[in-house]
Amino acid sequence: MFPPGLPRYRSVHKIPPTSALTRLSGLLRRLARNRAGNTIMLVAAAIAPIMAMVGGGFDMGRSYLSQSRLQQACDAGVLAARKKLGTEVIITGDVPDDVAELGQRFFNINFRTGSYGTEDRTFEMQLNEDYSISGTATVNVPTTIMRAFGFTEVPIEVECEAQLNMSDTDVMMVLDVTGSMSDTNPGDTMSKIDALKATVRNFHAQMTASVSGGTRVRFGFVPYSTNVNVGGLLEDDWVVDEWTYQSRERVIDKSTETTKTYWTNWTYKSGSASTTNVSSYAATYHPPSSGHGEGPASGDGYYTCDTGTPSDAYTSNDVLLSTVTEPFIGPPVGTRTTEHYRRTINGDDYWIQRIDNICYVKKTTYSSYVQEYDKVTEPTILITYKWKYHPIAMDVSDWRTTSNGCMEERDTYDIDDYSNVDLSRALDLDIDRVPTAGTPATQWRPMFPGIIYEREINSSGWGGSFKDAVSTTTATWLNAESGGVSACPPAAKKLSVMTSGEIDSYLATLSPAGNTYHDIGMIWGGRLLSPTGIFASENSDAANGREISRHMIFLTDGQTATLDLSYGTYGVEPLDERRWKDGPGGSGSSFTLTETVENRFAYACEEVKKKNITVWVIAFGTSLNPIMTNCAGEGHYFAAADADELSATFATIAEQLGELRVTR
Repeated sequence: MFPPGLPRYRSVHKIPPTSALTRLSGLLRRLARNRAGNTIMLVAAAIAPIMAMVGGGFDMGRSYLSQSRLQQACDAGVLAARKKLGTEVIITGDVPDDVAELGQRFFNINFRTGSYGTEDRTFEMQLNEDYSISGTATVNVPTTIMRAFGFTEVPIEVECEAQLNMSDTDVMMVLDVTGSMSDTNPGDTMSKIDALKATVRNFHAQMTASVSGGTRVRFGFVPYSTNVNVGGLLEDDWVVDEWTYQSRERVIDKSTETTKTYWTNWTYKSGSASTTNVSSYAATYHPPSSGHGEGPASGDGYYTCDTGTPSDAYTSNDVLLSTVTEPFIGPPVGTRTTEHYRRTINGDDYWIQRIDNICYVKKTTYSSYVQEYDKVTEPTILITYKWKYHPIAMDVSDWRTTSNGCMEERDTYDIDDYSNVDLSRALDLDIDRVPTAGTPATQWRPMFPGIIYEREINSSGWGGSFKDAVSTTTATWLNAESGGVSACPPAAKKLSVMTSGEIDSYLATLSPAGNTYHDIGMIWGGRLLSPTGIFASENSDAANGREISRHMIFLTDGQTATLDLSYGTYGVEPLDERRWKDGPGGSGSSFTLTETVENRFAYACEEVKKKNITVWVIAFGTSLNPIMTNCAGEGHYFAAADADELSATFATIAEQLGELRVTR
């Protein structure tokens, strides 16, 4: 109900006079035609959106800049932390205390508190199972103009991750396995060879732990001393079928007519002989001989019975019964005389019998024991022999089954100017040259220490002097094998992907022996690693077309130590004179034998580096000399005094071989 007293509906509508209506209509038409007023209204209406757009662009620009710099700082932090983490953590599991501190420091340097007006900066890192380090960084960017529209800050968060990865890599280990590697460095509890084995195992683990899918890391080994053992890696056509060796042959000296006597036709006649055990004792064991101070023990052990027997108490009586002579048809022609005897024995005869490792003292008791026999004397020729020592050509086509695997080098010459080496003559220093079948100058020659005799050096190695001329004598001159002057190292191994078990099995073969000839290690390390040499088909770029990073790790525990008695990769140096001559009065080489080895090492090293191979040199328990530092170059040589320093050195190399990269 509406309220009483008020009308239910009331409308008041006044219609203006005609003249007023006309004036209003004209005004509206004029306003429609006049756009000046519309522009003011449009500008007023657009001020707010324009302010939002300009303010948003300004604030977002600051946000994008802050995000970019925050990402860079995050990347720098995890990269620094991952580099500090290193590779030894893979083996030890120990994370250095300052890894997180260093990562935080690099982050702070690249994005300081309050940079670009930001607030609430945070940075956290995490070590992952694959030894990568990931990080998360956050910051808030306060707004300016957008604050008027209710947006007070822009939150930013970035993620980063750093990993140490390996590219396709070939690593050739050229390892000194000379006799001194059996020694122990001061402060260590294991020999140098055992420390080396442990370190190489860890190095392999560090390298392979950083291998990602599709990446190939191969390892090869060249143990070296007086020479190297590479026979198992060579093709048949790369080795000669015949070669000349410093050896000897037996020749007749003279023949003398004389006689010889022997006893035969023993026959039992009567009496008795009984044998009983008197006592027994343990035989004395003699272990195998270790040879001449080089190499592992060789030969078989044996037993002897060293306790004497009681004194014999028996009599033996021989009676001549008859004599017969007859013509002897020689040579030489003469007379044979046969004397027939009867022997009677009484008493006790003591003797010793060894069965396995037990010695038995026995007694034979004779009682009127009678036997008869013939004593025969007849003409004979006594021949005396001498040894003729000289170079002898021998058929060595069966070298794969008869040689020890070590090789003599192919042709070379006595170099007096190492700045101008003629590689058409020094074929040994041309590391890429492939042998030509049927051309001995280009081929390798198998080593046979057992047939090598060094005239006229006494068999003990002490006394005498080298003699170029043929020597015919009854004397026995030094034999390279029995004299222990031709150590052949364990077999070298070509590049291959190796498991930890395969690494262990190979390292178990390494044993110290021989002298230190660095040049042959460098030469063969280069041959096995070169992408353009005798193994080019295996060493060229990887199957995926990527380039291979090639590295040689050359480790030694001593300076060059030559021995003129050694039968090595260039034969017996004073007799064969292939690269060095030891002549009196200036008739020899321009350099000593040691200088010759070092000059060839330096030249071979430069040839290796021409193949885009990085050479790392490690002196283990010894000092570095200029030859080695010049070979490696700055930053690539190390001196390790003990096992801990050796491990740290290999870890440093592993880090430098890896590629530290941001993976997220």
